[in-house]
Amino acid sequence: MAELDRIAESTHHEGLCVAVRPRRWLSTTELADVLLRGKGTALALDRVRNPYNIGAILRSAAFFGVDAVLLGTPAPHPGLAPTAVRVAEGGVEHVQLARTTDLADTLARLRARAVRVVGADGLATTGAAGFAFGRPAILVVGNEREGLGERVRAQCDAVVAVRGAGSVESLNVAVAAGVLIAEMTRRL
Repeated sequence: MAELDRIAESTHHEGLCVAVRPRRWLSTTELADVLLRGKGTALALDRVRNPYNIGAILRSAAFFGVDAVLLGTPAPHPGLAPTAVRVAEGGVEHVQLARTTDLADTLARLRARAVRVVGADGLATTGAAGFAFGRPAILVVGNEREGLGERVRAQCDAVVAVRGAGSVESLNVAVAAGVLIAEMTRRL
């Protein structure tokens, strides 16, 4: 059992591991094509690192029919942790995935192809409820503690917030992403 735990990188394997082909990641050009072709929606993660949050975000993205998720990080993103895939409960198989080493630059290239970039920030003056996200669009959520990076925020056409009662400062990034994805995809 220890060998299976090691291979699965988890104790939650239920006695089974499957060998599969490596995941195919979209290039930035392919991501833009997907969004433009279908006036689609995507989500970008700016330095979101917690695999539980990533998995929950992927599950919400699949649930609401988001076309793609772009993973951004300061270094080459290694892929999805097995924990993220498990937490997504099959959602990973229903969204296309892309990754980048420079999210701000990638967002600039998407904007140049007429993809609207909307950032999420709890302090934004514009609320997400009723906001017209437009199509094609990519919603950017930031790091669990630091939010959006300055360079990434500078690439946003708009920045929106999820409004709460004010009892706590912010939502968990996965919960906020779920609320924002629901808002973005409801206006078809």
